[in-house]
Amino acid sequence: MKSAKMMVPALLAVLLAGCGDSDVREVRTWMEETKAQTKPSVKPLPESKEFVPYAYNQAQAPDPFSADKLAGPGSLAPEPNAAQPDLNRPREALEAYPLDTMRMVGMMQKGGVSFALVQIDRSVYRVRAGQRLGQNFGQVTRVTPAAVEIRELVQDAAGDWVERISKLELQESKEIGK
Repeated sequence: MKSAKMMVPALLAVLLAGCGDSDVREVRTWMEETKAQTKPSVKPLPESKEFVPYAYNQAQAPDPFSADKLAGPGSLAPEPNAAQPDLNRPREALEAYPLDTMRMVGMMQKGGVSFALVQIDRSVYRVRAGQRLGQNFGQVTRVTPAAVEIRELVQDAAGDWVERISKLELQESKEIGK
């Protein structure tokens, strides 16, 4: 019991020693000097672009909410046009991936046919002209050493199918020594 009574003052002395100054004044002095020497620099804001309002002339423009705009004459669905893709054909494996996830990493020729090497995630696929890829009914039109040219079919706001030309350009490797 006596040893417990003697331990209390000793423990109290240790705790109070931890609350001492311990060179905090030096740190505060250094912080104040650094604050005084530091001059903040703020770049001026760029001039804002002039806003030119667009005057909508409803007399000359078609009604954007008209059902006739979306429906063909005498029908409720848009008329199919010549560019409409075959929606009933079986899809190829590379049509499940969007074009922005694909990278052209090389080109090779086999039997006089040019193949592009296309990387998706960590897999590399051979692609030749005529094959389909991408989620917008893309078809490879040409393979060159620098790029894969693709013709895609997309629907515009009116529901018409339009062609869009895309390219997958050769991506140089960033890894050195491989």
